[in-house]
Amino acid sequence: MKFLYSILLLLLLPPCTVRAQRGGLLARSELILCGGGMSYLGDLNDQSAFGEVQTAAGFGLRCRLDNRWSVRLQGSYGTISSMTDCIERRNLSFRSRLSEGALMAEFDFRPYGPGATESQWTPYLFGGLAVFHFNPETQYTDISGNVLWTYLQPLHTEGQGTTAYPDRHPYPLMQVAMPFGVGLRCRLGKNFTLTAEYGFRKTWTDYLDDVSTTYVGADLLQSEVQEGNLAAQLADRSPEANAVGIKRGDDSLDDWYSYFNLSVGFNLDMLFGWMRSKKCRN
Repeated sequence: MKFLYSILLLLLLPPCTVRAQRGGLLARSELILCGGGMSYLGDLNDQSAFGEVQTAAGFGLRCRLDNRWSVRLQGSYGTISSMTDCIERRNLSFRSRLSEGALMAEFDFRPYGPGATESQWTPYLFGGLAVFHFNPETQYTDISGNVLWTYLQPLHTEGQGTTAYPDRHPYPLMQVAMPFGVGLRCRLGKNFTLTAEYGFRKTWTDYLDDVSTTYVGADLLQSEVQEGNLAAQLADRSPEANAVGIKRGDDSLDDWYSYFNLSVGFNLDMLFGWMRSKKCRN
């Protein structure tokens, strides 16, 4: 509620009124620009947190509530992938562009801020809730020898939506995650903050990689899926076709992804204070 109240103040109240709030809302808030990487944990890697790192970037808004707590609203965009299956006989692979919007709370281990009694650097913990969009795709070679990419979800590679598997439904591409992790930030003068952060995203889907349960066989896919031949080709890419019911993934564990970044924070009073001052003089 404190976060929502702060955002409403920033967006709706006149600049002079905002300045009258405790500490000045603009002075306690900053614009964040991030750059770093994302990686994936799931059925198609070796459970390494740094399996295949892809570039990622983000931006956000942080508001300090006091010298220990702050809240952050952030958007991030990156790619997760596993192009080399750790279990070689499956020969499966994927990549997915991932967009995330997250609301997080941060707790500083040391009193942090510009005051004489506050630290100029501190480690911190963060946690919150995120909504993200993903869409796994894979690479294949067509009959003409062209190397192409195709999205996997519409191919129903594990029989989702077929008559033989009525309990398997096409997985939503919009999901919820729980971000949490650690960071270290330091103040660069009065108006800038430099932050290094590493965090995991616990999801409630096992289909970031389009792999979860069992093989369903080429006959079913070819007869019930719109692009059945392509679905059959990409559902089982092992040298010898797997029998129906053989384990394709581990549906007892959901997939995760991680995001690490360096970010720079720009104090909003520095960026927009001139607008407030001009309005107050009129």
